[in-house]
Amino acid sequence: MGLVCFPDTQDKIPSIPVHLTRVGVTGVKKLLKIERDGRRPIILLPTFDAFVDLPSRQRGIHMSRNPEAISDVLEEVVENSALELESLCAEIVNELLKKHRYARRAEVSMKSDFMFMKKSPVTAKKSQEMTKIMADAIGYRDDDGIVIRKMIGAEVVGMTVCPCAQESVKETSRQKLLEFLDPETVERVLDCVSFASHNQRGRGMIMIEVPEDQTIRAENLINIIEGSMSSPVYELLKRPDENAVVVGAHENPMFVEDCVRNMVHRIVSEYPHLPDDTIVTVRQINEESIHRHNAFAEKVATMGELRYEIEELNGSEE
Repeated sequence: MGLVCFPDTQDKIPSIPVHLTRVGVTGVKKLLKIERDGRRPIILLPTFDAFVDLPSRQRGIHMSRNPEAISDVLEEVVENSALELESLCAEIVNELLKKHRYARRAEVSMKSDFMFMKKSPVTAKKSQEMTKIMADAIGYRDDDGIVIRKMIGAEVVGMTVCPCAQESVKETSRQKLLEFLDPETVERVLDCVSFASHNQRGRGMIMIEVPEDQTIRAENLINIIEGSMSSPVYELLKRPDENAVVVGAHENPMFVEDCVRNMVHRIVSEYPHLPDDTIVTVRQINEESIHRHNAFAEKVATMGELRYEIEELNGSEE
């Protein structure tokens, strides 16, 4: 008995002919092994979302083609050579547009936990630290073929200390010390001690567009984010490490706005070679300890716009 030829319901004309911006699948989990020259491979369990647009004349997309495109590209990566994550997403986008001839646009995003090793600041105890890495790709059909834009990113947890509350505590301490010490001695005391403040668990995020023939390592973005808060956090800390983290953080207080500006400044310094039209998104969310709400700050701009603002800052300081 031969195979039954089933009707293609998706190709029918819908009763309400409206174009849909994104149709697809979310939460597709895959195992991915990335080989690295002279270093141990990276093992990821990423989650993919994959979408195409749907014209008004077509009732539905051929949904199974989206996870199929993801699987096909991952098989090629395993058999041939490893790609950067954003290039992997771009390959899937290209495959989606081949499988969905009716689509003018395709989008793929990937998120995964990422483990890296870190030493504690004093005792140098090693621990496995978890963070998140992301990659996106969006493809469009135009008269010259397919144009794809791709991005790489990371999200890192760190620690921030509120400068405002710290200044309030410092001023209260000054007034108490002045009751029995002269002003000069008070200032000397204030200069050599740390002051309490409320802390936040900060979540910094960077997404940067990756132009053709350029490479941006997620590990570098992790370092930029960690270095832009009051202090990194660690899975394993002994007492001397804990003391160093707490004291160091309180000597480096940061508003949520400061964290975003620090990341922007470091991105401009680290990537002078990126074209001016490269899109950059920087975001910081601080989970408050003394409020029920969280603090949020974000910057979305091109590299050219960021360079202009940083150059204006440097010019005003000269």
